[in-house]
Amino acid sequence: MSGVNSSSLIPGFFILNGVPGLEAAHIWISLPFCFMYIIAVVGNCGLIYLISHEEALHRPMYYFLALLSFTDVTLCTTTVPNMLCIFWFNLKEIDFNACLAQMFFIHMLTGMESGVLMLMALDRYVAICYPLRYATILTSSVITKTGLATFLRSVILIIPFTFLTKRLPYCRGNFIPHTYCDHMSVAKVSCGKVKVNAIYGLLAALLIGGFDIFCISVSYTMILRAVMSLSSADARHKAFSTCTSHICAIVITYVPALFTIFTHRFGGQSIPHHVHIIIANLYLMLPPTLNPIVYGVKTKQIQEGVIKLLYKEKHILAMK
Repeated sequence: MSGVNSSSLIPGFFILNGVPGLEAAHIWISLPFCFMYIIAVVGNCGLIYLISHEEALHRPMYYFLALLSFTDVTLCTTTVPNMLCIFWFNLKEIDFNACLAQMFFIHMLTGMESGVLMLMALDRYVAICYPLRYATILTSSVITKTGLATFLRSVILIIPFTFLTKRLPYCRGNFIPHTYCDHMSVAKVSCGKVKVNAIYGLLAALLIGGFDIFCISVSYTMILRAVMSLSSADARHKAFSTCTSHICAIVITYVPALFTIFTHRFGGQSIPHHVHIIIANLYLMLPPTLNPIVYGVKTKQIQEGVIKLLYKEKHILAMK
């Protein structure tokens, strides 16, 4: 068997097949993903730069947004360049340890993204329900500690994926019908028992995604109660309008994720495999691509910051 150490049954490398059944269309499939990746990198890096340079954006809400942008741009960078190499240059081989590393970062960063969305929901809850104490509750120290806790939670819960996957014997081959190293896609290549992997994967999803969705739901329930208690319709609209960008980010992140989970578990053979693969890639690409656009369109302070920054750059060029 090519690329496999027969004594240990650990492959030297895996072969990522891209989108099985649509090999002839790989070039065309790559174009929208390449375009989305460019938008994601430019948009998220632009947001991080803007938030770091504009004093008006030095607030907890925007610090969390900068953390979300950093997570998003890192997440899509772990997958898209490798995907494009498969589509454009037919470079399908990936070292076994590199595959495990990619798998770890993909799942760790998706967990981190979910956690940051949860922190942003808590931020909106404090801003609307305790506006006078907002600055004293969400201090720089609290923001740093909650961000670090979210990161450590993802790392601790995802690290077992690598050990559970590495312990498996790979005697069926080293072909992975995917564009990246997903936990269960790699595990299913094995000829060993993957029940533990499946159970732990579901447990990790519940501990991260389930917990975050619960916290987001509770936060918005409290926000809705606080907003509805306001006497003025204008005040209600103004209070809830600060949440619209975050609600859009939640929908963009969780709807493709839940669709991917349910189609994998309950779709069976009714949904073609190439559809699963494309949706799994969109699940990783849509949030990084659309989040900067949503926040740019929906957030007045960011729009003002962009205009101010462009005016400043134009003034500097005029001075030269």
